[in-house]
Amino acid sequence: MKALVLEKQLELKLRDISLPTQVGPDDVKIKMHTVGICGSDIHYYEHGKIGQWHVNAPMVLGHEGSGTIIEVGDNEKILKVGDRVCIEPQVVSKKSKEYKLGMYNYDQQVKFWATPPIHGCLAPEVVFPGDMVFKIPDNLSYAEGAMVEPLAVGMQGVTKAKIKPGQIGLVMGCGPIGLVTGLAALAGGCSKVYIADVLAEKLKMCEHYPDLIPVDLTKENLSERIMDDTGGWGVDRFFECSGAVKAYESIFSCCSPGAHVVLIGNNAEPVPMNWAILFAKGLEYQTVHRYSHQYEPSIRLLGSGKIDVKPMITHTFKFEESVEAFERAAEHRPTDVKLQIKIDEEN
Repeated sequence: MKALVLEKQLELKLRDISLPTQVGPDDVKIKMHTVGICGSDIHYYEHGKIGQWHVNAPMVLGHEGSGTIIEVGDNEKILKVGDRVCIEPQVVSKKSKEYKLGMYNYDQQVKFWATPPIHGCLAPEVVFPGDMVFKIPDNLSYAEGAMVEPLAVGMQGVTKAKIKPGQIGLVMGCGPIGLVTGLAALAGGCSKVYIADVLAEKLKMCEHYPDLIPVDLTKENLSERIMDDTGGWGVDRFFECSGAVKAYESIFSCCSPGAHVVLIGNNAEPVPMNWAILFAKGLEYQTVHRYSHQYEPSIRLLGSGKIDVKPMITHTFKFEESVEAFERAAEHRPTDVKLQIKIDEEN
């Protein structure tokens, strides 16, 4: 079937490719409707690799997906044909120790969509294990369903932060992951959340979210602002979502004693750490690699209206415009937040 294929670094084609079509007893077949473009998709496109994963053969991109069930395997008893769904894009082994401990995202044998050599979901149809496919409520669009994947990343970070009601949070980076992390932190009990960036265009998104407090790093000293607002105490929960090495400097100048620091953004270069301050302040560190068991709570928050991701979807492309969509995403326009591709033009 036709799919968006990353042939090699900086070479994309929308072409026919052989993909699985047979539905096993525990599988479902999904007619894809909407797929979001993730920063990792763009990184593979621009660099041909992320860390240990290298694109050594043509690979279908895309892992933020929603669609409609069109076939179910004999063992599938929950999902049925016609269900509107989103897909958690990782195939896990129920026998792994990581799965049994509830942290299957750390299983190195997980098959994650659009992570070499596993094909992604930018295709008209996909076959996937039914236990990683989730119904979306009628009041959510397919576009919102495709946003469950990035929201799950933010939810993983907020879960690790162990927020206590009334605490103050700070998010570094106002991209899609920073925004969903900030909103998840508010839903999780933070009384206020600051979100900092160097791009004023990104921070304008906070106009849609008045409970997120924007801080323009080109105009304000972040630590002075935080300390002024908190009476010299600092923030209780710190979320690094930018991937910028410089952002780490703010950990020591903005965090309160005993603060929890959650590292979500990936860094392209080594990060120096001031261990003396870490010990002196009693900071607790957590890292985020994908997510586990976050899809259902994410869907419930979206369905209840507690979190609204619609303003983040800044442009939608047709399937035949997939190459153009990725070229646009690779421009890294500051006004773009989440770009999506609509595969099913009939619905």
